[in-house]
Amino acid sequence: MKRYLFFALLALLAVAPLGAQAPAGWKMRVDRSMNASDPDMAGTIKFVTMGSGFHATNPQASVYWNPANTATGSYTLKGTFKLVKTTGYGEYFGLVFGGSGLEGAGQKYLYFMVNSDGNWLVKSRDGSGTSQVAASDGPSPAVNKAGADGTSTNALEVHVGADKIEFLVNGKVVNSTPKAAQKTDGTYGIRVNHMLEVQVDGFAVAKQ
Repeated sequence: MKRYLFFALLALLAVAPLGAQAPAGWKMRVDRSMNASDPDMAGTIKFVTMGSGFHATNPQASVYWNPANTATGSYTLKGTFKLVKTTGYGEYFGLVFGGSGLEGAGQKYLYFMVNSDGNWLVKSRDGSGTSQVAASDGPSPAVNKAGADGTSTNALEVHVGADKIEFLVNGKVVNSTPKAAQKTDGTYGIRVNHMLEVQVDGFAVAKQ
């Protein structure tokens, strides 16, 4: 019991308030690296409104969400992600959906992400554990790799239908999985892994 309370407290401490420049109502949960061979960078995470979207500077990985943003049933979630800066470690960034308990030890969500190397990935988080739902077998032709300047732009979409979930990159379906196996009702948001700077535009959800 004491061990559970310790990890629950640790999880709550990981949820930090966002600064004055941040979009109103949004929250942030830091997901610190536990891997000594892949450590976080020094510095402060920043998530601010920029232009018509959001700008994330992530020395550490984090999830961003507004508790008012929830979706149920059949819907489409989308966002265009411009990778502005990376240290070249192929870290992922993208969409979060079907979330619940994001501030506590029992957090749950699905996430669909791409990286600078042209790969895509779908994972499920349950508490402190994660499991892979689907992933590209090497770089996907649908994903724009980072160019010589280290930047790339990719439009991500999640189509949650009556019986399946489709994942699209730049308008191309890269994976389809049965809906029954996943929890899709809940909070939606953004995830950016550590050592990345990303601009997000067109972030929105619409009922199908």
